Amino acid sequence: MLNLTMIGTGGNVPTPERFCSSAFINYKGRKILIDCGEGTQISMKKIGCGFKGIDLILITHLHGDHINGLLGLLSTMGNAEKRSPLYIVGPRGIKRALSAMMVLWEGLPYRLVVIEKPVGSFSINSDVLREIEISSLDLDHSTECLGYSLYFKRNREFDPDKALENQVPKHLWRHLQAGQTFYMDDVSYTPDMVLGKPRPGIKFSYITDTRPIEAIIPFIKSSRLFVCEAMYGDDLDIGKAVKNKHMTFREAANLAYKGQVDHLLLTHFSPSLDSPGDYIENATSVFKNTSLAYDGINISIGYPDK
Repeated sequence: MLNLTMIGTGGNVPTPERFCSSAFINYKGRKILIDCGEGTQISMKKIGCGFKGIDLILITHLHGDHINGLLGLLSTMGNAEKRSPLYIVGPRGIKRALSAMMVLWEGLPYRLVVIEKPVGSFSINSDVLREIEISSLDLDHSTECLGYSLYFKRNREFDPDKALENQVPKHLWRHLQAGQTFYMDDVSYTPDMVLGKPRPGIKFSYITDTRPIEAIIPFIKSSRLFVCEAMYGDDLDIGKAVKNKHMTFREAANLAYKGQVDHLLLTHFSPSLDSPGDYIENATSVFKNTSLAYDGINISIGYPDK
């Protein structure tokens, strides 16, 4: 089960109703933050998300509404007694941005591991994060911007009949199921001796800020949840969307439809968009299973049936 909480759903600047872009994922105790706009840690405090346990931060790009909250958050995490390594992934320039922030820090009590401009799909070499496959995509914005797709792998099903057939001692079953290998009495016992067929995991995709380029469609394909920017609700604002390299509700929904995702969650609303619900039909007329994000919305995503 994957749990998503939207920390901030506004674009450009924070408003009394919305903090700037940020999303929080909790998956089996692994905590991931995507973007960290101004007000992120205040919103996290209000919602009840813990600071200490964040393992990974994914930054889409270096515009202030996506990174201005990072300086304070990293300091707060140290004050919350975080001591385990923190991994930060971002576009070109993320290392330089973090170095500039370090001028204002006396020193963090945990190690920062920064991955700049990742290529293709990768996993982080950490016991906590290794089972999560991360993919990035270059988007079309006014500065270098990355979209992210995360695949949360699912353990293979335990097969007791197979374990008995292979004469695996019962006291080893749970250890083999967890991926360990044992050598006893000149016999090697491996996980394959007790595990059944692979099972599909959970695919989650996050796209902001960009125009709706064709490459997004295969990138998000078959996502259980697709979180997408929707700066403008009104179709008549397409000129603004093109000029500022953002999307309308309808354009985001068109991506969801073509990408055959299960659920579309719209976010990153313009400060001038007081009531996103007034325009929801522009999205649902294209892709029915569309929802509007708001600060604090919480969505749980289960494993696919097949």
